[in-house]
Amino acid sequence: MSSKSSASKEQQKSSEYAIVETSGTQFWLEANRYYDLDRINADVDQTLTLDKILLLSNSKGVTIGQPYIKNASVTLKVMAHRRGPKILVYKMRPKKKTRRKNGHRQELTRVMVESISIGSKTAETKEKSVKTTKTPSKLKKKDEVQASTPSKVNKEVK
Repeated sequence: MSSKSSASKEQQKSSEYAIVETSGTQFWLEANRYYDLDRINADVDQTLTLDKILLLSNSKGVTIGQPYIKNASVTLKVMAHRRGPKILVYKMRPKKKTRRKNGHRQELTRVMVESISIGSKTAETKEKSVKTTKTPSKLKKKDEVQASTPSKVNKEVK
C-alpha cells in the first residue's frame, strides 16, 4: 500500500503545472486537463495563449515570476461555453415585510490545456516594440509642454 502512495507522489512531482492569472483570478493549470474559466470571447475549437504566468513547475524545477515569467506561455483550446450552477440570493429585512429573491448563473468557458511551455518566444522583440511605441509619445508630450511654457514666458516678458 505504501508503494502506491509513493508512486502517486512521484507522479505528482513529475507532472508539469503552472499558476496562471486570467479573468482577475489565479488558476493552477496542468497539461491535458480541462478547466472552467470565466467567459472568454472566443469561438469553440479556437486556440488561445496565456502569457500571465506567475509560477511554472516542470522537470527542470520551479520558476517563479516577478510578477510574471518572461518567455512562458500556456496554450488553451476552447471546448465549450457553459453556465455555472444557479445561486440563489435571498435578501430580507426583519419586521418590514421586505423580501427579495434573485438567482444568478455565471457564464463560463470550458478550456483544455494543450501545452505549458517556457522559452519558446523571444521577449526582446516584444519589449523593443513596446519601448518604441512608448518613447515617441513621451517625447511628444515633453515637446508640447516645452513649446507651451516658452510662449507663456515670452508673453509675460513683453
